[in-house]
Amino acid sequence: MEEEIAPAAGDEDEPHPVVGQFARWNGRKTEEIPSRFGPGNAIDPLSYYQSEGDTHHVALLKATGFLSQCENLNATGSELRSRLGWAVIRAVYDGLPDFQVRRLEGMGFGPLLRLEELAPDVALIQALKERWDPECHTFLFPWGHMVPTLEDVVRITGLRVDGQAVTGTTYTSYQESVERLLGLEMRGERSSLVQRTVLQASLGVVSAHRQTGEGQAEHIEQMTDDARAAMEEEEGEAADRDLRQFLTLVIGKMILGTRGDPVGCRCLPLLEDLSSVGNYVWGASLLAHLFDSLGTSSRETGVIGFFPLLQVWAYYLLPSLGRGVARRRGAVRWTPYVGEDDATQPWVEQGCPYFGRDIWLHCFNTVVPLHHRLVARTLGLHQVAVEF
Repeated sequence: MEEEIAPAAGDEDEPHPVVGQFARWNGRKTEEIPSRFGPGNAIDPLSYYQSEGDTHHVALLKATGFLSQCENLNATGSELRSRLGWAVIRAVYDGLPDFQVRRLEGMGFGPLLRLEELAPDVALIQALKERWDPECHTFLFPWGHMVPTLEDVVRITGLRVDGQAVTGTTYTSYQESVERLLGLEMRGERSSLVQRTVLQASLGVVSAHRQTGEGQAEHIEQMTDDARAAMEEEEGEAADRDLRQFLTLVIGKMILGTRGDPVGCRCLPLLEDLSSVGNYVWGASLLAHLFDSLGTSSRETGVIGFFPLLQVWAYYLLPSLGRGVARRRGAVRWTPYVGEDDATQPWVEQGCPYFGRDIWLHCFNTVVPLHHRLVARTLGLHQVAVEF
């Protein structure tokens, strides 16, 4: 296995005061991030390391095959369509009354909902997908196995990973639940999907499309004003319905997203008792859903679910790829969170008992393994050869 290269003097990362590793790339498009190489720069990682005479990294990049995949995808202009509905969700969140924001904070969704949109790095996501091993549910690299863990989920998204599994009875039709809990009508009697436009309209956002000549900031502000006007300002049944509609959009579109436009509503039975919503491990279900998505055909561009987790994870642990901000010269950052200040992230301490264990991840009917024994070096442990 390749050894991690020690950082040069003064090159170490300083503790970041903002919650979540996501904040390091928050709101900055990949093309705008200053870097020695990457999208928008004339020099690619292979050329850079060749010019520096760094034979170690040259061999590493050629062995992984990442660069050829990334270059091919960039050349064809493939796009990873973000079906997260991020802009609408953030606009509605900013329009919620204070008491609803406090409720969401108590449920553990606050850190995720405060994140700014991250431009998709199409080439990186697809290249990672090509390296996915569906048998052991990890990425397979020349230097060994790597995979986002529950600690990565907690630190990047802020979602909790300790508590009750996101599971339960699933139904062929959620018509009764949608009508009773959301106050909406469903087109198909046998369906687990609700139309996104109908759900957004119930939250005050009639159209998510910008008008001709309308800027992005102006558009977001208008959606926020529309959502604010549609929300109940006092606690009660109507306010509970508003919150369930918003949570259905967040969970069904962002956390457990679908490939098409409609929003999944399998989570509705778990939203009936709003006081218990915060007890579920939405972070673990996000990871299970993402793992399941990575096992789909490589011909399908992108992944279903919260792709920014993969993107930020790769930026942070694989700096030699030259995507995002290249903060260190090391090929692989096996233990990226050493020295982090956890005082600002209480959910990290709560999830610690689950960080180093082989565990089953649940997301309704999907159950996938998280094999820590295959990625022991990311836990700061000695990695032995594992027969799988």
